[in-house]
Amino acid sequence: MTVSIADIEAARARLAPVLKRTPLQHSATLSRMLEAEVLIKPENLQKTGSFKIRGAYNRVMALTAEQARRGVVAASAGNHGQALAYAATAAGVKATIVMPETAAIAKVEATRSYGQTVVLRGVNYQEARRAADQLCQQTGATFVDAYDDPWVIAGQGTAGLEIAEEGADAVVVPVGGGGLIAGVTVALAARAPHAVVIGAEAAGSPQLSTSLRRGEASAVDRPVETIADGLATGRLGVLPFELTRGRVHDVATVDDFEIGEAVLLLLERMKLLAEGAGATALAGALKLKGQLKGKRVVVLVSGGNIDINLLDRIIGHGLVKAGRLYRFRMTLPDRPVELSRVLALIGALGANVRAIDHDRTQRDVALGAALVELELETRGADHIDLIRRELKSHGYRIEDED
Repeated sequence: MTVSIADIEAARARLAPVLKRTPLQHSATLSRMLEAEVLIKPENLQKTGSFKIRGAYNRVMALTAEQARRGVVAASAGNHGQALAYAATAAGVKATIVMPETAAIAKVEATRSYGQTVVLRGVNYQEARRAADQLCQQTGATFVDAYDDPWVIAGQGTAGLEIAEEGADAVVVPVGGGGLIAGVTVALAARAPHAVVIGAEAAGSPQLSTSLRRGEASAVDRPVETIADGLATGRLGVLPFELTRGRVHDVATVDDFEIGEAVLLLLERMKLLAEGAGATALAGALKLKGQLKGKRVVVLVSGGNIDINLLDRIIGHGLVKAGRLYRFRMTLPDRPVELSRVLALIGALGANVRAIDHDRTQRDVALGAALVELELETRGADHIDLIRRELKSHGYRIEDED
């Protein structure tokens, strides 16, 4: 079982009626940061919000008449399920998507909105996958693997064809089960052999680096946990491993804080909303900045289906790190005007109160005192230092929150 450039070209022909070609977008800001020519491939703007439509639609269009009659089943954390539901509905095929019980609500509802059945099973992707396998055995439906399927990989490879046609010295690709990087690697090897492929994986689900180290497609040997839920497969596909072995130039392993910073950077600088998995390639490019200096670098933003509650937390963490949000607590005498004096001082320093909590009932707060927790909008680290100094100079003892 393999995937050739001919398979990818055939997939492009099948995808022509529905596929949106996502043009490379130059970023002056990212180019300065990486000291390279940085171009974003915004697959978050694709139908169903991710690159997954490429592989899912190609697989559904290649079903035999008997397979189409029996329907399809998939396991998905969200994006593959949405894409398969869309493709199956377009083709008049019944689909059942098995998602983990922990899947983002927004992704569950989006998948249902395409008119197919969603079943919640297990606490992670691999448990959902086992439940999907059982369903196929019971119904005779065709299982559509999210990454370890030649038709799916060929579909994902069409993104590589587009990149090759626009030119690149290096391409940074997020890696979960490996279907995307496998397809892109095959396409570039045939159409732009000079371009190096770099994988970017989440530290909470490092199956690519684990597999390369062991010399075989492998599962990670610890619990999978990352905000990049689209990459949290816990296992690299067998076929993706065979297609990428010896062709991947390097792997960047990035943690959730680095991924969160990349989400915020894309949102602020490129006005692109990316999910954790979608921003992982940028986080990887920033980590391997030295290798990319002076090159024409394509960063593949794979999807934008992020849970809004998670986005709020990411923005909050990013603002704190950038010094634009400052949280601290202090104990004040519980008497009139004390709180107003503090707020007047903060206002005079040019900070804006974003949130405040005034509590006189906690057990560790002395009688006649009140614990005040404040969250301020600030202008940066120097502004925060100024606020600290001024409060202390007026006799207030403050404790920064972690």
